[in-house]
Amino acid sequence: MAEKKDARRGLGRGLSALMADVEPSVRTDDPQAAPRRPDRQVPVERIHPNPDQPRRSFTEEHLAELADSIRTKGVIQPLIVRVHPTIEDAYEIVAGERRWRAAQMAKLHELPVLVRDFNDTEVLEVAIIENIQRADLNAIEEAAGYRQLMFKFGHTQEKLAEALGKSRSHIANLMRLLNLPEEVQSMVSTGTLSAGHARALITAPDPASLAKKIVKNSLSVREAEKLAKTAATGETPAQKKKTSGYTFEKDADTKALENDLSAATGMRVSVDHKPGHESGRVTISYDTLEQLDALCMLLSTSR
Repeated sequence: MAEKKDARRGLGRGLSALMADVEPSVRTDDPQAAPRRPDRQVPVERIHPNPDQPRRSFTEEHLAELADSIRTKGVIQPLIVRVHPTIEDAYEIVAGERRWRAAQMAKLHELPVLVRDFNDTEVLEVAIIENIQRADLNAIEEAAGYRQLMFKFGHTQEKLAEALGKSRSHIANLMRLLNLPEEVQSMVSTGTLSAGHARALITAPDPASLAKKIVKNSLSVREAEKLAKTAATGETPAQKKKTSGYTFEKDADTKALENDLSAATGMRVSVDHKPGHESGRVTISYDTLEQLDALCMLLSTSR
């Protein structure tokens, strides 16, 4: 039990120390970035990908573009590797799998590497950080990376924002997208629906059907917000104006609290608190047993 808590509390060397290893390796397109001197050159066949790499999709078009660049300029930034835990005289990729794949397309025989002594937990954490730092990551992939860093390693939104150079609101808003149904998240991942449109649907009933309407009618983000609000209240703006004296709407502070709790847990959170009353109710909705397990871990480690 103690080991589980230690893993979630974060690593001894700290997120910033890991970033020092990862950050330079992802700036391959920056002509001003000074490449690190590799520890050694390693034959391609002795380098193996990490089977637990969080990123599963590698676009062939982008790999081909990177391969063309490598043919011309070589691999500017070395890969980060560790000694392979099970294969003798081999290395496992910690960061830089895209460069490894593209280098093979470019028919390179050796690659520059930096050898680091990372354990299994650190390898996963570095892989997630590198993916988050990539410019072409879609909003859902980025949000999933933040959630992994928070739930697996106990990092807070504030700590992530400081180490990754992001605002806390950026991280919170993206993580709220993970409350949406898989169908809507898929639309965001493929670019069918923008993250701005998707955010408008987070608290709406039946987000999937609303997302289809937004795409079909090419609605703006503002129009999507109005559509979601109408669906949530069951009234048109005109009807609400007539009956405003009899309807109860949550105040801005309550909504902000719901958003913060949703971002912190990665699940839908509803706070029901009537003005003038001390008591109320907090409802947390989970979509999978994995989310329930993550919530239990979050609550148990915060005591």
